[in-house]
Amino acid sequence: MTDVKSIRIDDFDYELPDDRIAKFPLSERDKSKLLVWKNERITESSFLNLSEFIPEKALLVFNNTQVIQARLIFRKKTGAPIEIFCLEPKEPSDYAQALAQSRSCTWLCLVGNAKRWKEGKLECVMPGVRCTAERINRRGETHLIRFEWDHPDWTFADVLEKCGELPIPPYLNRKTEASDKETYQTIYSKVKGSVAAPTAGLHFTEAVFQSFREKKIEREELTLHVGAGTFKPVKSKTLAEHEMHSEWFSIKKSTVEQLIKKEGQVFAVGTTSVRTLESLYYLGLILEKNPDAGPAELTVGQWTPYPESENQDMFSASDALKNLLNYMERNHLETLTTHTQILIAPGYSFKIVNGMITNFHQPKSTLLLLISAFVGDNWRKIYDYALANDFRFLSYGDSSLLFKNQSFRT
Repeated sequence: MTDVKSIRIDDFDYELPDDRIAKFPLSERDKSKLLVWKNERITESSFLNLSEFIPEKALLVFNNTQVIQARLIFRKKTGAPIEIFCLEPKEPSDYAQALAQSRSCTWLCLVGNAKRWKEGKLECVMPGVRCTAERINRRGETHLIRFEWDHPDWTFADVLEKCGELPIPPYLNRKTEASDKETYQTIYSKVKGSVAAPTAGLHFTEAVFQSFREKKIEREELTLHVGAGTFKPVKSKTLAEHEMHSEWFSIKKSTVEQLIKKEGQVFAVGTTSVRTLESLYYLGLILEKNPDAGPAELTVGQWTPYPESENQDMFSASDALKNLLNYMERNHLETLTTHTQILIAPGYSFKIVNGMITNFHQPKSTLLLLISAFVGDNWRKIYDYALANDFRFLSYGDSSLLFKNQSFRT
């Protein structure tokens, strides 16, 4: 078995020329190219034809998170700008409650030019409202910031919408444009909270969904609010020194029921859906050992899956999901909400996901490690093909459909 902590990040590097990074999306989402990896073979098509490659009656799971305008520009009394990037709410910690707050709330944030902010409050003044930011404390690279605003009818969601900017990925090397407000959201986004888009979903259109209906391909949704760390390259030499980011997610009881029903037929749309679905297995394993586990215990840590024990080999995905379903029924929960810090890297054994739809990821990123865990060393063959055949990379780039070898139940 692979010693995950000793994995060398340099082994997951490749040359990505700047001109292969898609700076803007195509004018028609579903006209992007599609690379299909199945049975050790590569097929090339258009995303519009995705349903031709998905088995009939399969289950596709989507992340319905919506990107918020999390980048705010405040100013010191001297007029010097300070950028504040909202990562996740702290007081209140629930996303919906935090965004619905009036007058004030507290978030964990990144701060640009933090050294220039010695003390005092910063201001952001817009027509009709004055918003201030006060630093409560520092937590490593992040800062706890208390926001206050004087418009009696504005929620914090209004503050972000009116004063904030959509945080497109830094590797696009350009400023946010008005068109990004539409193109950097999936057409099925619903629940506000992400600071980065679940980009595998950007290719979907109503025409693609109609082709699913015709083939009786089923859909379910979950919510994972994507954190800023998702697309961040790993800077340590080995995985042992890398701290994985934690992300908030929620899933409905009805979706868990569908996952049990469709075991062996589950396709995840995007790596965020993959991480959420695979985390469910470990929540079920926690409940197997402690059926009365409380909410604080029902979280998935970075190293929870490693090393894989004999118990995991004997404990099926169906068993785990049934434990989770029973827990939700006992506690009268229609929706389960928790956090995951799961790190999926070579040596990981996939429990729930049989296929995934995903874009082409940055060198030395945890996303690329996840792809390698799914297809093995074949990731190089896949990426070499994409580079040699004019595929566009990263968030606004083209897509791939990856099958786990001999895993799909027909």
